[in-house]
Amino acid sequence: MAEGIAQAAKSKNPACFVAALNVMLAFGLRRLTDALETGMMTTMNPRDDKTRTLNELLEGVESPELGPGPRRGTRPQAELETALKFLSPKIELSTTTRELIRALIFLWHDHLDTAHTISQGIQNPDGSFIHAILHRREPDYANSTYWWRRVGKHPCFPEIGRRVAELLKSKREHNLASELIPGGEWDPFALVDACEAASDLATSNQRVQLLREIQRIETEVALEHFLLREAN
Repeated sequence: MAEGIAQAAKSKNPACFVAALNVMLAFGLRRLTDALETGMMTTMNPRDDKTRTLNELLEGVESPELGPGPRRGTRPQAELETALKFLSPKIELSTTTRELIRALIFLWHDHLDTAHTISQGIQNPDGSFIHAILHRREPDYANSTYWWRRVGKHPCFPEIGRRVAELLKSKREHNLASELIPGGEWDPFALVDACEAASDLATSNQRVQLLREIQRIETEVALEHFLLREAN
């Protein structure tokens, strides 16, 4: 895996670069941290500006809160902008895809206002997808539902449903699975309802923790989709 990330850093292929961009998400950050600590990533030059930027982002970030945050470990907006500028020359992406990635990263790090400005300017189902997540976290559940209707049947839904089903099966959360994936199909409206129902629960509550993990899956799948679509 470490070798794959190192090669991705030098690649112009969006498919190869998925892992490198995912270092900005908590799961990827933890895995990359492990690789660096064990000395596995020897193919990357530690003096390279981009590598230093990634190193600065290695502190883990918890899955997004059901509300707006902020939570521990998130990065300042200016730091994220700098990191994205270093990463951008390594791959060839359309302007729209770059903006979608910016919006996702800013939203992940609890910069909701900036993510809102970006996603509002992307008039397609992908922009509405991010817009809907953002309003769910504000929280503005009715507005989130409106934007999910604007999304329609998004290509991310089957993969989100598959990963969430695996997560909930491992936790033996069959009732929640039947709510969020009725008939085997991902239901984003049900996630809005579940987040609203859990909004008054303690952050340590198991249901809250599961919903936060589901939000992580949602973001990771979207990021992968945006990048892999251009690779094809």
